[in-house]
Amino acid sequence: MTVSFSSAARAEICKYMPHRHCCALAECFGILLFCNSFQNDGIKIITESREFAYILPKLFRKAFDCSFDSYPSLASPGKLVFQIWEEEKIRRIMEAFGFSLEDTLSLHVNYPIVEEEGCKAAFLRGAFLAGGSVTDPVKGYHMEFSTTHQSVARETNLILREAMTFVPKMSRRGGGQVLYFKQSEQISDFLTYLGAHVAAMGIMETRLEKELNNKVNRRCNCDDANTSKVVEA
Repeated sequence: MTVSFSSAARAEICKYMPHRHCCALAECFGILLFCNSFQNDGIKIITESREFAYILPKLFRKAFDCSFDSYPSLASPGKLVFQIWEEEKIRRIMEAFGFSLEDTLSLHVNYPIVEEEGCKAAFLRGAFLAGGSVTDPVKGYHMEFSTTHQSVARETNLILREAMTFVPKMSRRGGGQVLYFKQSEQISDFLTYLGAHVAAMGIMETRLEKELNNKVNRRCNCDDANTSKVVEA
């Protein structure tokens, strides 16, 4: 089975396990804000990445000292679903981010969680692992994050600006919010920031190859045009 470029980048990012508790907390924060469901009545994270599924329980154990109430076998085909429904576990997770189980939950980025540079990177790794994708550069340049929460998208945009000094574009899709990049340099730099150095290098190599091919094609077209003029003369 051929591994997609996005899956390979995600697997590369999963090699980086945070050593500090604050970074594990920040990475879980990114995962939860960009996952399928993070509400006061339950948490659901769905992924097709076996590498992400492998590290996910370890991250939650390190960040919250708790386990999932339901988790799949990594040998299972298709999508893998992780769930938490026990009220006390959800309360512990909510309070770690400054939320209250009793209040109506309005998700947003709690900036003190991502104040340090290492925590910013961990948060963005989690956001990509749960809600991100990147297109094979052979087909085009596109990287995105998707969340159902407008405030989360807006605040993540600010974090990206602080971390990378460039700003992604924003759009709506099916009731959700999408942050995306279209520039190869920005995508490559961001993948490097997340720790996916091989994927970043793949984008740059593909870009250089495309530029070289374009130069060769332009030269050939120019030579053909000149030859045609000589023949006509």
